Amino acid sequence: MLWAVVPAAGSGSRMAQNESKQYLKLCGRSLLDWSVSALLAYPGLRGCVVALSEADLIRPRDGALGDERVSFCTGGADRAASVAAGVAALPASDDDWVLVHDAARPCLSQHELESLVENVTEAGVGGLLALPITDTLKRADAESRVTATVDRECIWSAQTPQMFRVGELRTALQAARESGFTVTDEASAMEAAGFEVQLVRGSVTNLKVTYASDMQLAAFWLKQLYPQDVDMAETEI
Repeated sequence: MLWAVVPAAGSGSRMAQNESKQYLKLCGRSLLDWSVSALLAYPGLRGCVVALSEADLIRPRDGALGDERVSFCTGGADRAASVAAGVAALPASDDDWVLVHDAARPCLSQHELESLVENVTEAGVGGLLALPITDTLKRADAESRVTATVDRECIWSAQTPQMFRVGELRTALQAARESGFTVTDEASAMEAAGFEVQLVRGSVTNLKVTYASDMQLAAFWLKQLYPQDVDMAETEI
């Protein structure tokens, strides 16, 4: 069986907005709504748990968040804690698969999602969407002076969803918490726990909205990927 978890308990402070980033409106819907909607569109998905801050649990639940397959739990102080809470709330067995997707990646295409699920299930090895780095990479010091040019060969930029066995992800997150290892994404926890992780090529359209300037680009891609949904919604960014 296939499940999903969306950690959405953060504030997105780099957006410099009064509203939490995941609730900012993009083409008439919140970032969180778009992200959850993309997951629900996959026909094999059994359910999705969204991890929210305690204060956000009382927010109205319309759109994709009102779908009967979506449930909610209280998230944690950081991403790893929120994901762990979401996974714990799943009515899933250890051998089931779980997709973990960023609340601020609203432009996930069904082609990418299908590619990830197919590659992971066929290989029986967890993995994540990612893109090979094409830019030249520089290492800098505290004064923003270049100290080295980094070899970009074999370097990939991680995206989400990331897909793993439920039991293995639980084990990896618990081990990271007990050891004090900083988890930046689920793959890093799985790697640290010794599990094999595969990369599945993603797309530039699957951007993470981090800064206010990202909203315009995300709106552009949504209109390419989901024109009917955008047309039926309000069009403001």
